[in-house]
Amino acid sequence: MQMESMNKNLLISPCGMNCGICMAYLREKNKCSGCRGSEKDKTVSRLECKIKKCDKLNSKFCFYCEEFPCKKIKHIDKRYRIKYNMSMIENLMNIKNSGIRKFLKNEKIRWACPKCGGTICVHKGICFKCGK
Repeated sequence: MQMESMNKNLLISPCGMNCGICMAYLREKNKCSGCRGSEKDKTVSRLECKIKKCDKLNSKFCFYCEEFPCKKIKHIDKRYRIKYNMSMIENLMNIKNSGIRKFLKNEKIRWACPKCGGTICVHKGICFKCGK
């Protein structure tokens, strides 16, 4: 696997969030390195994430757990479906069924700005490159 692919794999959190489309990752000031990245300069909410710190999380993704989808995943999935039109459970099932490479390829297409090709932020709904 190429180094670039490995780095992109690290941007997919255990809950199925693509950190590469997150406002905290895309912004310039106080940039987050993603859920699997360095703990340096992360906000308390990311450091204390209940899913990331789950004692039953003994693998790379939550879908490996016997309790998947648990209450924690269902809660964040519902919030993201309502507020941002994205499903963590759907992301995890896509990774499970199609693999991380295909998921990343589809994410790149799904979140690409039609104007400039930059990345559309899931939280803001705008391209962080051109602002459209």
